[in-house]
Amino acid sequence: MKDEGTVELTVTGHTATITIGNPRRRNALTPAMWHRLPDLLDQAAAEPAVRALVLTGAGETFSAGADLTGVGDLVGADSPPTRAEERLAAFPMPTIARVRGHCVGGGCQLAVACDLRIAAEDARFAVPPARLGIAYPGSTTRRLLGLVGPARAKWLLFTADQVDAFRAAAIGLVDEVVPADELDAHVSRLVDTIAQRSRLSIAAAKETIDLAVAGRPSAERDAHWQAEMLRAGDVAEGAAAFLDRRRPNFSWHP
Repeated sequence: MKDEGTVELTVTGHTATITIGNPRRRNALTPAMWHRLPDLLDQAAAEPAVRALVLTGAGETFSAGADLTGVGDLVGADSPPTRAEERLAAFPMPTIARVRGHCVGGGCQLAVACDLRIAAEDARFAVPPARLGIAYPGSTTRRLLGLVGPARAKWLLFTADQVDAFRAAAIGLVDEVVPADELDAHVSRLVDTIAQRSRLSIAAAKETIDLAVAGRPSAERDAHWQAEMLRAGDVAEGAAAFLDRRRPNFSWHP
């Protein structure tokens, strides 16, 4: 049967958006879609104007997870979902999951790999490997652990039960919950705010936090960012803009 799923990249101003589309299967990701994701992430990262990436689903759902008709190709520590997840987690700019409807399994795996998760009130989340006999890769489990803590990670993994957006926010799986009809505008405002900030500050914070969560703090990288701060002109520009009561024009870029 023809694979009707798509993963599409659009760039508008400083926002790159990757949209998961497979409407007949609630945006479940086929093997071809998983393979496509890393290439699209590389394309987005190469766009000079992009300051943030938004990951979302077509229509009124984020993703029901992996398309299980190809499950044999989608499990393991070096599987296409894990490679896509790791590439998303390593994206050099802030990443935001914009979630409506179901965000389950592989869909939740991708949302957790983003820096931030903004959910509509109708969103529902689940981590269901225990329903399928799947052992999540260690990196995936550790990423979930870093968000919700050990007891809640165990509850999500042991039960495989769904939680609504408000419960997800209460346990740390989601950062903000907004009405569904306000979701797109809310995420757009968040990206606009990020685009006004220093890319140096954001890049340093993202890398430092990610290394700490992974248990790999690096004095060498700390020293690198301190040297970059002293070399770049963002500090002087930020101070001058504050004193002049104007928006700063930060010039540092990776």
